[in-house]
Parts: sequence; C-alpha cells; structure tokens
Amino acid sequence: MSQIDLDQLLQTAMARHKSGALDQARDLYRQILVQQPTHVGALHYLGVVEHQMGRNDAAVELIRQAIALKPDYPQAHNNLATILREIGQLEDASAACREAIALKPDYPEAYNTLGNVLRDMGQLSQAAAEYRQAIALAPNYPEFHNNLGNALRETGDLENAIAACRRAIALRGDYAQAYCNLGNALRDLRQLDDAVAAYERAIELSPQLPEAFNNLGNARRDQGRLDEAIAHYQKAIQLRGAYAEAHSNLGNALKDTGRLDEAMAAYRQAMALKPNEPSAHSNLIYTMHFHRGSTGAMIRQECRAWDRQHARPLRDLVHEHDNDRSPDRPLRVGYISPDFRDHVVGRNMLPLLAAHDRRQFQIACYGLLRRHDAMTTQFQALADIWRDVAADSDERIAQIIRDDKIDILVDLTLHMEGNRLLVLARKSAPVLVTFGGYPGTTGLETIDYRLTDPHLDPPGMNDEFYSERSIRLPDCFWCYDPKQSDVAVNELPALGGGGITFGCLNNFCKVNESVLAAWSAILRDRPDSRMIILAGAGKHRERTVAALGVEPDSVEFVEHCPREQYLKLHHRIDIVLDTFPYNGHTTSCDALWMGVPVVSLIGQTAVGRGGLSILSNINLAGLAATTPQHYIRIATELATDLSRLSALRAGLRGGMLASPLTDAKRFAANIESAYRQMWRRWCEN
Repeated sequence: MSQIDLDQLLQTAMARHKSGALDQARDLYRQILVQQPTHVGALHYLGVVEHQMGRNDAAVELIRQAIALKPDYPQAHNNLATILREIGQLEDASAACREAIALKPDYPEAYNTLGNVLRDMGQLSQAAAEYRQAIALAPNYPEFHNNLGNALRETGDLENAIAACRRAIALRGDYAQAYCNLGNALRDLRQLDDAVAAYERAIELSPQLPEAFNNLGNARRDQGRLDEAIAHYQKAIQLRGAYAEAHSNLGNALKDTGRLDEAMAAYRQAMALKPNEPSAHSNLIYTMHFHRGSTGAMIRQECRAWDRQHARPLRDLVHEHDNDRSPDRPLRVGYISPDFRDHVVGRNMLPLLAAHDRRQFQIACYGLLRRHDAMTTQFQALADIWRDVAADSDERIAQIIRDDKIDILVDLTLHMEGNRLLVLARKSAPVLVTFGGYPGTTGLETIDYRLTDPHLDPPGMNDEFYSERSIRLPDCFWCYDPKQSDVAVNELPALGGGGITFGCLNNFCKVNESVLAAWSAILRDRPDSRMIILAGAGKHRERTVAALGVEPDSVEFVEHCPREQYLKLHHRIDIVLDTFPYNGHTTSCDALWMGVPVVSLIGQTAVGRGGLSILSNINLAGLAATTPQHYIRIATELATDLSRLSALRAGLRGGMLASPLTDAKRFAANIESAYRQMWRRWCEN
C-alpha cells in the first residue's frame, strides 16, 4: 500500500473516530500499522481510541511509541497527559503537559490539561493560572471557563467562580455541566434556591447526568427536604451504579432521618466502590457513635481499619522533628479545623483561644473553610498565625505546619465532616492531639493524645477503646461562651396552664427506637403534655409520631433556624429530654443556659456520658439516669414538681456562670497544663 493510500486510510479512520464509530476507527488504524508499524499518526490515534474504550495501559504504550518516533509531537504529549491523569500518574501527566507547552507555547488545550492535573494535585491557585492562560489563548472555549470556575470554587473565590461558570453558559447555552458547577458555587454561598434552579436546569438539559442529581440532593438536604434529597441520590445511583460519592451522600441523608442501619450500608457501598477515599469511611465511623448497637470496641476496631487503609501507607512520609526540646520554653500550638465559624465546635473553641496565655503559647489556626463568617473574623483576630489551607493538599498542609515550627498540633474534627486526618497521618508536628469535635478516638497511630474529662472517661475505664493516650481535664470537655447566647430566660411555660412541654433540639440522627420508647412512656404518663422535636421535613416525622403513640397535635416539629430563634425555642420548653446513646453536648449547655433542665441517660461510650459531664459540673448529676426506667422516672417526677422547675428556671443561668462550664480562664489553664505535660514527655523521649 502506497503512502498516499495510507494517508487516505488515516483520514477515513479519523473521520470514523470523530463520528464515534470507535470499533471501525480502531480496525482502520490497525490496518495502517500492519502496513507501516512506525506510522506515528496511526499509533497516536489508536492510543486515543484505546483510551476512549477504557484500555488505558494499551493507550499509554501506543502514544509513548508515537512520541519515541516523533518527540516534537505536542498533541501526543497532551493526550498522553490526559490519560496519565486519569490513571492517577499525576507527576508524569504534569511533565507531559509541560513538554507539550514547551513544543507549542500557544497550545490552549495543553494549558487546560495542565490545569486539570494541577487541580487533581491540590495546587488550585496554579491550576487557575493555567486555565486563565488557556482562556487568554482561546477566550471562546466554554470548557476552559467552566474548569476555571471549578478551581476558583475550590479555593473559596466563589464570586469569581460563579462569574466563570456564567461565562461558560453564555458561550454554550446548553452546557449542563456548567449549570451543575454554577449550582455548586451558589450552594457554597448558601444561595440554595438559586443553586436548586441551576441543578434543575442541568437536569432539564441532560436528564442522564448523575452529578446533577447528586448535587441537587445536596442542596435539598441543606434545605432540610430530606425525602427529596434521598430520592435525588437514589436517581444518581440508578444512572451510575458505581457512584461512590452519591452512595456516601445518600448515607448522610439517611442518617439525618435516623435510618442509621441504611446509612451505614450506604457508606460501606461507597467504601467498596472507592476503597482509598477516606471520607465515606469517616462518615461510617462517626455514624457508629449514634447507633445504639455500637460498642466502644466496635468503634475502635473500625477506627483501626481506617488507619490501616488510609493512614499507614503514608508512614514513609513521617520524619523526625528538629523543634527545640527545651521543656519550659513558650510553645507554638496549632489548631486545624473546618469549623472556625458559627458552629458548635467554633463556639466551644473561641473562649479557649481568647483565654490562652500568650506569654507561654503562640497560637496558629489552620482553617479548612470554604466560607467565612463573622465568627471566623474573631478567630483570625485571636490567632497569632492564620492560614487558609482549605484549597491545599494534605501533603502541602503538613509541610506548611512543619515550616511554621508548630510544637503541638490539635485536630478539632476527628471523623466529622471536613476532617483532614491525613495531615496528621504525616506527623506534621512533634506532638499531635485530638479534641473538640466529639469525645472519641481517631484510630490513628500517629496521634499521641486525646483530651477528655473524668466524667466522660472515669480513670481506668475505656482506655483500651482509644488509640491515643487519654489526658483528663479536671472539670469538663466543654467551655460554654455566654457572650454568644444573650437571649433572656423567661418564666416557666407550664405556669401558663397549658401542661408540661418537653423538648429535644438535638440533631435528629440521635433519635432512635429506644429513645422514642422512653419518650412515649413519659408523654403517656402526662396526658396533658406535649413535645417539641427538631427535625427536618420528611416521612421520619410521621414515623416518630407513630412510635410515640400519642395524638399528632401533641407533637410539634421545628426546623433548623438562626441561633437567636433557636435559643428562643427554649421559651416554650419546660424540660429537655436528652438522647442516647449519643447525648446532647452543646445543645444541653444551651438548654441549661436558657433555664431548662436536661434529663439525660448515662451511656457506655464517651459521647453517651456527655450529659453526665455537663450536669455534674453544675451540681445536677441527679438528672443523669443510669437506666431507661430511671430516665423515665426522673422526667415524670420532675414534670409534677412545678415549684422545682420554676426554681431551676430562675437559677440555672447563675449556676452556669458560677460553674467551670463558663470559666474560660480555668478551661484554658487546664488545657495549657495538659499541653505542657505532653511537651515535657516529648522532650524527655
């Protein structure tokens, strides 16, 4: 076959390739290679076809052969980079992109590919710069604007992310993926109605786009419309069964409705599909704490499995630290969290940071936030060093912490949403501590200590359930900040003659069959009583009323609301009924601050002893029951004693102010003493 015939055959093959007839194109490329095994174009394009048909190893080999024969082939280098990125060989992909650009500096597609690679590497600012270079060379390519929008969103530059997505849509009105990404940025800005509209437009344009249904589920979950969220996640999974993120998100929504067994099954499905993705595994671990069938040993076992799967492979990245080993010198303490904001963790940590002794402790905060609020500004003002690191890779954050010469790094998240435990898996400071998110264990062998208190973890009890060494603060795990809660206490609602109003404003995922059975007994003992429960809209409300066995009009459901409005809900509640096995923590402090006593049940795990800890610190340990029957008896007896309830209503706020729960200086001194103890041990070793 002559060269002219081969060239004509190549053109035919490329036309078939462009039309999507991949099998025919592949056969034609192979015919060319039978005649001329060193035909660079056929090798290159056959590699592209193999990639499109899912055979990436063969694709890489073919394109490398083409490059070996023709090193100055920028398109081949760029396509090689695309495939290497897809199979996770990011360093090699970056090198291939840069070679393509070196050969052809005005090659916009190569800049775009490099941006994609850098984004996968967590180098988001650099990725955005490459997308902008691609746009400068080809301003009318909607894909480049869409990709820029994604990178900007991940750096937290939401306004410019929205502008980039809107530009992509202006260039291509039917660009469903751009609508989907626009919705993501709007959701991050909490413009949920606009986000929903963007996702619905994406679905209208592309009804088979699973990402759109998954993201719409996220927005509906944020809005508290949980049944709709679940339906959207299920649709995403129907469209793409092997969709790990959608399975994990489905688990989150099921958890919110109290369907914990189904939630845990969804997380395990996500883990099976994507075993090296740690977030679904963390979701499983955190959810186990709410499940009445989970023991401390079971949770520890799953945490160990997390460590084996996700953290131990990073052990080679752990290096010795050269920090000054003087035991009594001033220390540099770092806190890492996604919750330096108006969040229960943020409200617990703010008084600590304000009360730290700056002569002995310099404070660094590593913020993992996409969105700042007024409380974030307070954290920034209190930090000696503030780093926004949400857009950085785990490896990069670990290096930043090392470069800052942090002596003690404190994780404030454990396995809650947004954790970056793999930063701590790299042993990014000499001493690592976990605290704040909830009293539990991470399972990481690299984390040295956990902070707790004598009520959560009585000395000699449960230490085998934690991978970290427990340091017990003398008083309490929590510090309540009265300055964040200035709503006045009102008169006891029951004095108005409407009967006793019980309430529970905990996260609804803490409500289970055992809790409902106890509440049912309490409500049936007082036929004139009613119950206020915090729960988003959905069928779980109907299930709750049925389980309580009371008239529907005696149960009122309220939704999440702004803090002042939430605190004012206590004006209508006489007694709070705590959840178990996961007690209310900060929510119980809120209730007590508002003059509402909390009846709790002591559990076997630390999260189930939070009620005991808080009540003990205001001399009300008698409201912490030891059995469900005891819990019912305490609540029913308290409900008959309006004089005691009135006295508690009038005195609880003063009791809080006189207790360790609101003594930030004492709390900070206790924690600083623990830090010094940890540091001296490190110096000795």
